Amino acid sequence: MRPVPVAEGAAVSVAVLDADSGQCAGYGEGTFVTASVVKVGILAALLLQAQDAGRGLTARERAYAAAMIGHSDNDSASALWRSIGGAAGLDAAHGRLGLTGTTGGEGGLWGLTRTTAADQLTLLRQVFGNGSELSAASRTYLQGLMERIAEGQDWGVSAAADGSAWALKNGWLPRSATGLWVVHSVGRVTAAGGTRLVAALSHGNATKEQGVALVESAARAAVSVFAGGA
Repeated sequence: MRPVPVAEGAAVSVAVLDADSGQCAGYGEGTFVTASVVKVGILAALLLQAQDAGRGLTARERAYAAAMIGHSDNDSASALWRSIGGAAGLDAAHGRLGLTGTTGGEGGLWGLTRTTAADQLTLLRQVFGNGSELSAASRTYLQGLMERIAEGQDWGVSAAADGSAWALKNGWLPRSATGLWVVHSVGRVTAAGGTRLVAALSHGNATKEQGVALVESAARAAVSVFAGGA
């Protein structure tokens, strides 16, 4: 992370896992409000609840899920947030999935859920790895949505991928109290012949563009840890 420029007042935390070896690396500490990356957790919670009930998602739920992940549609996220039972439902799902430092936002404020890079990496392992609480069908469905992100929202960890071999969800939010930006990117990339899971979180950015540049630089640095099979 030494060559990664971090502007004064900004902060970044990144975690990466090499899918082949199972080794992890991380940088930075602290908690961050999730903004829209929580939408992966919302859908994971919905899928777990559907699994428990022995049913598939309804057509309406699938429409909400596709809009929420692919286009980061906030109204769809709010509808599914209510469906899973809000913060209580999210926290219960996260507990089953192994997240220990994430707390759902109060009321309808799902974007103010607080999390860590390490927890987001844990969630990615549940979505993209084996031995998950999510069924194979649920994982395949969620992965497919993360591979079909709308043009203009496909920045972030994809900067570390070889070509189009990525699946991701981004989040961005200007904080009303400060005017500074929260910018995050989480997902899976294929680079240098290997698969990596990456979670890059940042806040205190003067602009959205500054935050995008920061998380992309952090993602590239994280993936480089395992370059050449190291």
